[in-house]
Amino acid sequence: MSVRRVALLTAGGFAPCLSSAVGGLIERYTEIAPEVEIIAYQHGYHGLLRGDKIVVDDEARRRAGILHRFGGSPIGNSRVKLTNAADCLAKGLITEGQNPLEVAAERLKADGVDVLHTIGGDDTNTTAADLAAYLEDNGYHLSVVGLPKTIDNDVIPIKQSLGAWTAAEEAAGFAANVIGEHRSGPRMLIVHEVMGRHCGWLTAAAAVEYRKWLDQQEWVPSLGLTRERWDVHAVFVPELPLDIEGEAARLRGVMDEIGNVNIFLSEGAGMHEIVAQLEAEGTEVQRDPFGHVKLDTINPGQWFAKQFAARLGAEKVMVQKSGYYSRAAAANAEDLRLIKSMTDLAVQVALEGGSGVIGHDEEAGDVLRAIEFPRIAGGKAFDTSVPWFGELLAGIGQTPTATR
Repeated sequence: MSVRRVALLTAGGFAPCLSSAVGGLIERYTEIAPEVEIIAYQHGYHGLLRGDKIVVDDEARRRAGILHRFGGSPIGNSRVKLTNAADCLAKGLITEGQNPLEVAAERLKADGVDVLHTIGGDDTNTTAADLAAYLEDNGYHLSVVGLPKTIDNDVIPIKQSLGAWTAAEEAAGFAANVIGEHRSGPRMLIVHEVMGRHCGWLTAAAAVEYRKWLDQQEWVPSLGLTRERWDVHAVFVPELPLDIEGEAARLRGVMDEIGNVNIFLSEGAGMHEIVAQLEAEGTEVQRDPFGHVKLDTINPGQWFAKQFAARLGAEKVMVQKSGYYSRAAAANAEDLRLIKSMTDLAVQVALEGGSGVIGHDEEAGDVLRAIEFPRIAGGKAFDTSVPWFGELLAGIGQTPTATR
């Protein structure tokens, strides 16, 4: 396959890999195929529908390495689902009667794009596959090579999504400052709400990273500076059963003994219970164009804090969310290595005319390869049987049957 022009887009929520992945793709093409033209659609599928693009010029190629130092996305994101015509119409991206897939496909044809690189989660990449299939059916071959972006680390069958390691590290740093508030009042309850709609990996990994930080500290018990007060006392993830009464009884003992309780909460933990309660009360639960519950509108952290505050006898309650702090961070060294390996392979696959989402395939011996689009799905559950999670719970005195 002769590749003349490639297009890049980033879509969905931010993760600490987007800027670096864009930079990595530009660097690799410049290194091994400098004749290939590169364009980027602004704000993901929003820009694709509008024809809003930029050309990666010589200066951008020379300075692409700078992107590894930043978080966010230099080319912009949005949440646009090409199979949701009503939402695209409401946003003014199409006119009445138009098919968003057709509009996007025609734009790619008009722009002479041979390869589309999508950097996003399962929705972003499966939408790209729909585009490629539409074009193929209409006599235009397009290679689509995606990169897996999600801080939740929940893309099936990919072992490790880009940005998740960094997000866990950033959430741990955020928690250190928040938990520093535990002596701002007597009987303090702190809830650290971490992103993770369906998957508790990020919450668990953030708790592990935070406890690694605790291991490096020195303490002055005679002055009240103790590890016990700074520690994590509970971790709630969507994959384990929720026993509020049982956990409240355990945590009441912690509160009585040391005077505070610190909880790491995955925003998806208890989501079904919260939604059921709201709908039973006649409250309409808002959902995004992909059908996902808008978690910021149901506020899981506040709901959990309310459930535990009275049961623990808390006199002061604080709920803090680390998601936006974590997801726009620059990639750490571990993620930078993963990004480099994936962007290099993405360019190789593209130049060979292949398609798929680059990732370590858990169903094929964790080999890094282009995974077929039909096998890509979201909502991968966190495997709570992994030893490191069991060690985490044991270390904080919590048992799996006491949570979800």
